[in-house]
Amino acid sequence: MSVQLQTEIRPLDHLALRGADDAPALVLRDGTLSWKDLRSRVARLAGWLRAMVPEPGARVASWAAKGELTCLLPLAAARAGLIYVPINPLLKRAQVAHILADSGAALLLATPARLATLVSADLPDGCFQMPEDAALAQAADAGELPPSSADPDDLAAILYTSGSTGRPKGVMLSHANLWLGAQSVASYLKLTSDDRALAVLPLSFDYGQNQLLSHWYAGASAVPLDYLAPRDVVKAIARHGVTTLAAVPPLWVQLAELDWPDEAVEPLRRLTNSGGALTPDLVQRLRRLFPAARLYAMYGLTEAFRSTFLDPALIDSHPTSMGTEIPHAEVLVIDETGSVAADGVEGELVHCGPLVAQGYWQDAVRTAERFRPAPVASRYGGTAVWSGDRVRRDSDGLLYFVGRRDAMIKSAGNRISPQEIEEAVLATGLVAEAIALGVPDPRLGQAVHLIVRAAPDALDAEIELPRILQKDLPNFMQPRVIHWRMTMPTGPNGKIDRNGLLAELTA
Repeated sequence: MSVQLQTEIRPLDHLALRGADDAPALVLRDGTLSWKDLRSRVARLAGWLRAMVPEPGARVASWAAKGELTCLLPLAAARAGLIYVPINPLLKRAQVAHILADSGAALLLATPARLATLVSADLPDGCFQMPEDAALAQAADAGELPPSSADPDDLAAILYTSGSTGRPKGVMLSHANLWLGAQSVASYLKLTSDDRALAVLPLSFDYGQNQLLSHWYAGASAVPLDYLAPRDVVKAIARHGVTTLAAVPPLWVQLAELDWPDEAVEPLRRLTNSGGALTPDLVQRLRRLFPAARLYAMYGLTEAFRSTFLDPALIDSHPTSMGTEIPHAEVLVIDETGSVAADGVEGELVHCGPLVAQGYWQDAVRTAERFRPAPVASRYGGTAVWSGDRVRRDSDGLLYFVGRRDAMIKSAGNRISPQEIEEAVLATGLVAEAIALGVPDPRLGQAVHLIVRAAPDALDAEIELPRILQKDLPNFMQPRVIHWRMTMPTGPNGKIDRNGLLAELTA
């Protein structure tokens, strides 16, 4: 049985129409954009993009820190009929080259220093690159493009996320996916037009984008921040009167260790968590620090944006729960027979409904593995995301995470593919075998540990390998520890025994 949505879905760029003219929309280092300013700049940037990339559906990528360009591009590209590809500014040349090639980007906008690291072979045929400052300067003189009339099912963005194996894959998100995601979060967070988000999460992440989109849906404002130290976050909250702060657990750990002045505590209305579970101890510390703020624990996956949230009224009594499904989502726990699991019985989390993405960009094989027909019990039907995550639902209707089916490393809110690290290590020629594992860490969630066997003819491998990896891998992929072995353990199938190595490291 399918469900008819009782809500209006608009093209994504219509989010620029939500706020009052004179109200703040985006607080930047060099000034604040009102909603009237936002509308004009989105329209001009869209007009410039249409002139630069006239082909409908072409991909436009950004590789830059948070600022006017990276904040406005999701709306401007959508208005111009283009598909936006945000690239994490922490990534380095090899990862960026893969994303550009895989997406077939026609235009790359980036900081000059980042562009200088690329060579012509890193860019797809016909891909034009431009420094972000030059792009903004040219866009300021462009004609304004009116709001679009895009079909809600048209592709609006491709967000690249690491899988448990292989290189990052592009999750295809439609106008409807992003619009309904913004509406859903604005609804359950109870956002109003006088709210202000401090956007500390990377804008290349699904919830990082939603920091902006959900607040803009409510006609509210956002302050993008690339912080150097946790203390910068505290100062920004006090300076700008921030009401909403979203963070990943490692940052929450650091923030909970600081002394917070009253002027930073008082404006906060809500705290939201993503990218890993909060521990009961951390929940208690945050509740003591911010007794008047509502604390929202969440669970999500890029393939369906966000799946569940815990009502803040339950965070003290049920601190380890994932909560219940968010608006516009249907979350089922499916057992091995394909039926809905009984209360208390472990099963696979399956996400159904209109937040489900359109699959992986140009990857039919991996799309078929994750995006499959919804279970018979689904009220939405259609395609569902089969997460691979094991959960259980209690008799009270609350969900609890049990474990992951894959070997993904989740460190400081980043989803890291072990295979991607291993490929980079083996490419050095210094090692014959390599295994990357996530080892529990109180601050990071998981720390990357690398187990390697040196190549027989490698010289100074223990000195050279860390140096090369520092150059080739982004900081969040760097191994915390490299373990050198004479031999690697194998299992009955002849493959390296990952589970045995992990048990050894965590013993």
